[in-house]
Amino acid sequence: MKPNIILMNFTHVYEEENFIKNRRFRWIDCTDLNGVDCYCDVDARRRLEEKIASFSPEGIHFIDSGNYHYLSKLWTDKIREPFSLVVFDHHPDMQPTLFEDMLSCGSWVKDVLETNPFLHKVFIVGAAESLVEAMTTGYGDKVKCYSETDLSHEEGWNRFSEEHVDCPVYISVDKDVLNGASAATNWDQGSLTLDELESLLGIILKKEAVVGVDICGECSRSLNFFEEKRELAINGKANSELLALFLKSAESHGCRKHVTFMSRK
Repeated sequence: MKPNIILMNFTHVYEEENFIKNRRFRWIDCTDLNGVDCYCDVDARRRLEEKIASFSPEGIHFIDSGNYHYLSKLWTDKIREPFSLVVFDHHPDMQPTLFEDMLSCGSWVKDVLETNPFLHKVFIVGAAESLVEAMTTGYGDKVKCYSETDLSHEEGWNRFSEEHVDCPVYISVDKDVLNGASAATNWDQGSLTLDELESLLGIILKKEAVVGVDICGECSRSLNFFEEKRELAINGKANSELLALFLKSAESHGCRKHVTFMSRK
């Protein structure tokens, strides 16, 4: 049994990437929505929840640009067992909420921490050191960070490898954690290579039971044809490799008691 691969289409960008070829994606059309770019208003949230209502959180979810990273909250809201959230992102996404009735791509992790009763712990991996230092405090041991500075030293990798997580995990990847040669995004980017990101993900996939995954970080369409083609090629390659990594892990875990990326209903 293959895991569900869900593609949430806001900007049509996936239609131009080669990684979608010869794959059976479940497309969710979000191109008709207003009030969703960076901030998600009440009406748009209701409509998004309706669009994903028939899907479980298990699976691999491509959620378009980092402008829609708040969708990770909507997917994790559907989890009904203790879990930890592992976020690969150049930004911690824990800013104070500017509008109480709106979801935001910059504050969704904080929202999950404060509203999800099943959340055990959050791990933020690859964020800029300066942004980690500026994060909201007060969550104690419930939040652990491995900044890109930490990961530039062997000691940081060793600490990450030795981390023990005592419940299933949901993984959220924003490709802005990668350097410019590995991804092209709407936001300032980190320093990880695609190989380094895959190595970090491999540690989790080998050790932990994974409920589901989402991936964002597509780039807005450009007026420069050649630049747009370059960005599409870079992101398509990253998406293809990440998808292959997750599918390989799902297949290798398929005979175990806790089947990764698949519904356990």
